[in-house]
Amino acid sequence: MLPVSVVIVTQNEEKNIREALHSIRDVAEIVIVDAFSTDNTLNISKEYTDKIYQAKWQGYAKQKQMAIEHAKGPWVFILDSDEKFTGTLREEITYAVNNEVYSGFYVPRKNFFLGKWIRHGGWWPDYTLRLFLKNKATMENRRVHEKVVVDGKVGYLRSPLEHYTYNTVSDYIKKMDIYSTLSAEELKEKGIRPGIIKMVLHPLFTFLKMFFLRFGFMDGIHGLILAILYSYYTFLKYLKLWEASTQK
Repeated sequence: MLPVSVVIVTQNEEKNIREALHSIRDVAEIVIVDAFSTDNTLNISKEYTDKIYQAKWQGYAKQKQMAIEHAKGPWVFILDSDEKFTGTLREEITYAVNNEVYSGFYVPRKNFFLGKWIRHGGWWPDYTLRLFLKNKATMENRRVHEKVVVDGKVGYLRSPLEHYTYNTVSDYIKKMDIYSTLSAEELKEKGIRPGIIKMVLHPLFTFLKMFFLRFGFMDGIHGLILAILYSYYTFLKYLKLWEASTQK
């Protein structure tokens, strides 16, 4: 048994949750905080754990913090519904949690887009802090791109998570609308002012950085599509910031 508490937040994840849960079936504890899913998410989850809690959606950071607080073990791992453990990652975690130096660990992610593992454009190794001591960590309260903040020394694991993000272009577009709204709200709270220059130059720089500077072209048509979609996301973010500034 893998000596960690894995926490997951869900909301209508019936398409992904079974594979995620099956990949962690041998962990000490699985904790799920569900935002009142209306699909089959809960029924699938009950096949793997009885530690399921429901709470109204309060944002990514707050939902994940709630899940962390429900965990009983000293070591916690945050897993998204569209991610899976690999065999080598399980083995490495077994050794990592027995260390006496680190309070948390960054984990690399193999991100898949339209069925292809994306190795460039900033998508690999895509380190994210997921494994940590519960009493040494907390979620940074942000609207989007939330992250774990650890009080102590952090290390890096070599074995990756598999992240099956955006199986279709429609998946990306749906999430892009949500994330661009949250990002615009965050920019507004920080006092960032909108402008035509930001709406033009920032998307252009995003494309150039992903496709050329970070060698996205080496992923072929997938790399091109991603660079275009990311630049459009950047445009939407500043467009929505401008829209918010014009409304009373």
